[in-house]
Amino acid sequence: MMALRDLRQYLDLLESRGMLRRVKARVSPVLEIPEILRRLMRSGGPAVLFEDVEGSPGWRVAGNIFCCEDAVKLGLGVSSLDELGSRMPSPADVIRGNVTSLLRAASYLPRQGRPDFEERPDLRLTDLPAFKTWPKDGGRYLTYALLVHRESGELGESTNFGVYRVMIVNEREAVVHWQTYKRGYAEEARARERGEGRMPAALVIGADPGTLLAGVMPAPYPLDKYLVAGSLRGEGVEVHQLPNGIRVPAHAEVVLEGYIDLEDLRPEGPFGDHVGFYDRPDRQFPTFKLERAYARPDPIYYGTVVGRPPMEDSVIAKVVERTFLPLIRYLFPEVVDVSFPAEGWVQGLAVVSIRKRFPGEAVRVAMGLLGTGQMSLTKIIIVVDSDVNPHDLGQVTWAVSSFVDPSRDVIVVPQAPADELDVSYLPRRRVGSKLIVDATRKLKDETGGEPPEELEPDRDTVELVNRRWAEYGL
Repeated sequence: MMALRDLRQYLDLLESRGMLRRVKARVSPVLEIPEILRRLMRSGGPAVLFEDVEGSPGWRVAGNIFCCEDAVKLGLGVSSLDELGSRMPSPADVIRGNVTSLLRAASYLPRQGRPDFEERPDLRLTDLPAFKTWPKDGGRYLTYALLVHRESGELGESTNFGVYRVMIVNEREAVVHWQTYKRGYAEEARARERGEGRMPAALVIGADPGTLLAGVMPAPYPLDKYLVAGSLRGEGVEVHQLPNGIRVPAHAEVVLEGYIDLEDLRPEGPFGDHVGFYDRPDRQFPTFKLERAYARPDPIYYGTVVGRPPMEDSVIAKVVERTFLPLIRYLFPEVVDVSFPAEGWVQGLAVVSIRKRFPGEAVRVAMGLLGTGQMSLTKIIIVVDSDVNPHDLGQVTWAVSSFVDPSRDVIVVPQAPADELDVSYLPRRRVGSKLIVDATRKLKDETGGEPPEELEPDRDTVELVNRRWAEYGL
């Protein structure tokens, strides 16, 4: 299957499989559409295309496009999300110079394409059918715009794009909320060090599913995000360079060209975020300023709705989890699997299964993960044995209840990096404690005694019952 060209092809594909519904009734992007999308996500979907949007004539609004794993697999052309991790060359392939793997990676590089959008001098930020999701939100937000900017540092130049919440202020200005541990903020810091007061940028709304999902991937600088998008798609993204030098997806629905004014800092929020609470930031953020706007005819706006899980971002988080599992296994070979339960809103809780070989290995792995990239923001890590399914919270509960001595197997790590949106750390932000729970079976060297004998059925009786099962009439 060839990679999907744009958002429209993806929506058509979802509709052909019965995974998208059209709404012809007039609806408002202020509270009403978000309420509809929340109800649908809690019942398992489907995706929706709203065709009559109050206050935005000529616009359509797509929502819940990543309503379930099946929708994502359809959009990315895979039968399992685990296939995504194998598309990128592993560090081992790079070190060994695996030609096949490297050539495949080269096919993921972006290439020039003719844009489907055209300049719209009349288009303003306030024309967009942006959502107000929760009653006390500080305004209307772009909730899934890709903010594209260049990066320039000691490791060279690259293109980054991420999904940050963007609060519309007026026709030409919006406040960009990026946390201190995001790539965008890091480039802001580098720009300030260079004495630059602005960052050329573009906001992109509506692209193919692989490019949209690449926006949330925690890929570190200097890895070019278009390479990440190409790996998710299975082929490179067609891009178009704007007058300000920023490359954007050529088949995007809406492109807002401008710059981020680093000298114009403004308050932002409150905003009802994915943890289930209003976030009221304690600092100010830079302002995006619109210079030129572009859109396709009959444009489709895409926005996501966040709140207490499970929501659309729970499905997106699962994509991130499966994509980066091979890298985690490369760094920590004893790791079997990793799960970020939806109820833990990604950064709140991780469950890791390992093949334990020596005393203290569970703590070693947990400590290592807490020092690795975005996993450094994880608050609680539970480590279980390889025969415990980390995606089954029932099995995890059994392991914690059976193998954890709180005085021995629970470790608190103080003064560590923390998710700014985690309300449990308030009034502090950006720093807090971590919890490691070693729920693995303990070796003799860890307890000083022999491990307890676990129950196993009599093998002969099991085989007997297997042979006679049909006789029982059950």
